[in-house]
Amino acid sequence: MSRTPRRSFLKQAGLLAASAFAAPMILPSRVFGANERITLASIGVKNQGTNNLKSFFKTNVDIAALCDVDSKVLGTAAELVGKDRPKPTTCGDYREILDQKGIDAVIITVPDHWHALMSIHACQAGKDVYCEKPLSLTIMEGRRMVQAARDNKRIVQTGSQQRSSSEFWQACMLVRNGMIGDISEVHVGIPGPNHPGKLGPDTEAPSELNYDLWLGPAPLKKYNEKRVHYNFRFWWDYSGGQMTNFGAHHLDIAQWGLGMDESGPVACDGTATFHPEKFHEVTETVRLVYTYANGVKVTCGQGQKDIQQGARFIGSKGEVWVNRGKITSTVDGLLDQKLDGAKTQLYRSKNHHQNFLDCIKSRELPICDVEIGHRSATVCHLGNLVARLGHGVKWDPAAEKIVGDDAAQSLIDKDYRTPYTHDMRYTAKS
Repeated sequence: MSRTPRRSFLKQAGLLAASAFAAPMILPSRVFGANERITLASIGVKNQGTNNLKSFFKTNVDIAALCDVDSKVLGTAAELVGKDRPKPTTCGDYREILDQKGIDAVIITVPDHWHALMSIHACQAGKDVYCEKPLSLTIMEGRRMVQAARDNKRIVQTGSQQRSSSEFWQACMLVRNGMIGDISEVHVGIPGPNHPGKLGPDTEAPSELNYDLWLGPAPLKKYNEKRVHYNFRFWWDYSGGQMTNFGAHHLDIAQWGLGMDESGPVACDGTATFHPEKFHEVTETVRLVYTYANGVKVTCGQGQKDIQQGARFIGSKGEVWVNRGKITSTVDGLLDQKLDGAKTQLYRSKNHHQNFLDCIKSRELPICDVEIGHRSATVCHLGNLVARLGHGVKWDPAAEKIVGDDAAQSLIDKDYRTPYTHDMRYTAKS
């Protein structure tokens, strides 16, 4: 790291990897008055980080602090916040945000390889967390994130905003209430990679970027502009390509529609292709089949002409297809059905960011709680694992283990670069 880590920050404390399905009692850091504003800080303020800031601008919050490892990005975001609000404090190290006592919650919008440690440390610091999807870089990271949220009684919302969009809620309500009959298949379509092209030579990192801290727990590699900022998502050290980017949206909706928010498939098999000139590491195309214990099969297609982007539920009475802003059905009149009186009622949110804020005050679990985000990310990770291995795996969703394949099982977690460790604990400055 570019600065000497605080001894207290490196204090070790084990995190259990046990499941935590039961709804916990989530205690508040403080009790809010009827009109009292929540104070937020944002860690990572480029691209989706800016979008999240703008979404929270529309709510009744104070944004007290911003953090980014790129000083130019940080300056631009501070100007954006300061136009109509008090100017926030800024810093380049997220630990300085966690040390601030007046901050109720943090927005984490950083490359995937930083999601786990930052979220865990924020929970340990007594902050509630809004963390972008995909929740984790590995399956075991996700379980540790759930455990940290439960141990510290924190609200953690995964940024899978489709859960708060009416068309996705409607589609899953129709499916869960049996209105297209028994489900046999779900088709999930995700886009191809949009990497900017040939990697080119490595260079020195620009002066405004703290590249060592950007890498954080990831392996030490020389700087290349086509691996950082938006381009992080095309390299295994930092992300999982469109499988985790859009898969964390559409496979999440498949999980919701199938009632599998606390479980997952029992097997995954399929094929994948990769860029012939290795412009990036992640998949170019995939056709993966997830099998659930009840026999339902979810086919995820990237670059597959017969699989439309979004989620298509196929039942014995017809189909429902849903994507952003669009929903169709092969059953006449189905989309006009009133759902208020349906037997199964799914969690309803009309604003993902406001739902997080409401739950900070109520201490109820949000619509895409950390457990849900972890389970949906797990489906994505299993797909990438099969793509990279070139063969299928059997999965035990209760034990969260790959069955009968030690080599594959070893890939559900990964080591961190020194001085970062899986059980690295946040402790406030004295």
